[in-house]
Amino acid sequence: MTKTGPRSTDTDRHVGARIRERRIMMGMTLYEIAQMIGVTYQQAQKYERGLNRISAGRLFEVARTLKISPAWFFEGLGESDPAAAASPRQRMCLELIRNFILIQDEAQQRAISHLARSMAEQS
Repeated sequence: MTKTGPRSTDTDRHVGARIRERRIMMGMTLYEIAQMIGVTYQQAQKYERGLNRISAGRLFEVARTLKISPAWFFEGLGESDPAAAASPRQRMCLELIRNFILIQDEAQQRAISHLARSMAEQS
């Protein structure tokens, strides 16, 4: 007989997806956040995938690390399918934000911003 623990829920998957979204927006790797919250890379990965539940204390630590309110992780819960993966367009937007943040030269950031604005006005 095998012991089974609590199974992850749609809420766990939603919170995990929000952790991943914010981590990417902050330009952090999974390894970096794992170190900062004191868990292994594998454990952080399980949190993000919603495979393991995250305790209230750990969620608070994640929120502090990601400079966000713990309530942010629950926004949108129940509004759509929390288990649904981000669309390719959403992933592209998150990657664009992450890469933009990593650009050190402010003049280059301004140039990219102006280019994007100009292209959007032409559409």
